[in-house]
Amino acid sequence: MKTSITGMNEGVDSALSSAISKVKRHILPLFVIMFIVNYIDRVNIGFVRTHMEHDLGIGAAAYGFGAGLFFIGYALFEVPSNMLLQKVGARIWLTRIMLTWGLVAAGMAFIQNETHFYILRFLLGVAEAGFFPGVIYYFTRWLPAAERGKAIAIFLSGSAVASLISGPLSGLLLQINGLGMHGWQWMYFIEGMFSVGLCVFVWFWLDAKPHDAKWLSRAEQDALVDAIDAEQRAREAATAIKPSLGKLLKDRQIILFCLIYFFIQLTIYAATFWLPSIIKKMGEMSDFQVGLFNSIPWLLSILGMYAFASFSAKWKHQQAWVATALLIAAAGMFMSTTGGPVFAFVAICFAALGFKSASSLFWPIPQAYLDARIAAAVIALINSVGNLGGFVAPTTFGLLEQHTGSIQGGLYGLAGTSIIAAIIVFYARTQPKSAPDVAVADAAPKHA
Repeated sequence: MKTSITGMNEGVDSALSSAISKVKRHILPLFVIMFIVNYIDRVNIGFVRTHMEHDLGIGAAAYGFGAGLFFIGYALFEVPSNMLLQKVGARIWLTRIMLTWGLVAAGMAFIQNETHFYILRFLLGVAEAGFFPGVIYYFTRWLPAAERGKAIAIFLSGSAVASLISGPLSGLLLQINGLGMHGWQWMYFIEGMFSVGLCVFVWFWLDAKPHDAKWLSRAEQDALVDAIDAEQRAREAATAIKPSLGKLLKDRQIILFCLIYFFIQLTIYAATFWLPSIIKKMGEMSDFQVGLFNSIPWLLSILGMYAFASFSAKWKHQQAWVATALLIAAAGMFMSTTGGPVFAFVAICFAALGFKSASSLFWPIPQAYLDARIAAAVIALINSVGNLGGFVAPTTFGLLEQHTGSIQGGLYGLAGTSIIAAIIVFYARTQPKSAPDVAVADAAPKHA
């Protein structure tokens, strides 16, 4: 009898292991590609700032405000978008998100003034709202907790890869002229329409839930669903009353998560939108050369993200690793104010190791803390509030440059906020306060 039970358990474990491997191979490459395309469409304006200023008269302050408006639209529509994803399914909703953001991104090619720039940047944020937390939620329905941290790290590497290739790609597209359009218009149009084309593939490739996946055997489907459901039952046992969104909004931990992520995003988007301008101060360069230099910090950040992910998996103290990454970011940002353009570029390369790693290391903390019954909405909330850093940073930097001729004060501010975030991350818990030890042991991710 014992032999029979042991054999059954081994069979279930084998089916679960096989299912996890197939899920990773099937969905992770697609999500990474989607995130690369998504990130390029939202940050490619950094490479055409001088072109739009020359052709349309869009100055530093207007550029910074327009760059930031994306995140206002994103924040306003993030939570409702992610809740709709739960109702209609990932296949339909993620395809819709990609289609609409691609059309708006392509429409940027036809702006003629600041007003058009503002409107389309806001609409791009509305269109993209729900993509990132939607993917994070998708992982919670397809992967056990112990596997999600690795999957998130791979998925988030898409933004670093996008930053790596967006410079050379945009530099090449800026060389195109013809049919009455400038290079910056062709860049917007081609990159946006690529997203439209990719959404067709997404429609045919994604499945809403494991039991819809024909590429999994029935045993693999059942093993995967049973493992994820068991984790949720353990979490529910730790919290007798189903959490409500209203109560979670008053939860100090949720507020801390939002604040930490906001500070991380401040630094990421300040560097993203202003790095090409810093590079141009290093000397006379073509758009393609600027793009190549722009790739260097992001290449280093990819290496840093994987190194930090490995360290945090081996030595389990997630908050300590997030804090370490944030302190590296703070040091790099501070050092960027102490020398010329070349030294500033080198310092930001160092900072990129920190702020991109902090972003990927952060998400397993709220994931482990949240009840899956409300996780989608709260993940969307954290992401939308945090991404407001993408509005504050470029807007502030644009005003600073227009009125003072320098962004040095903003760099000091980023160093300070990274240090603050490194301190408060130790107050963020990975487990519900009321969770019994047994339930925690079963439900919490092993890497957290």
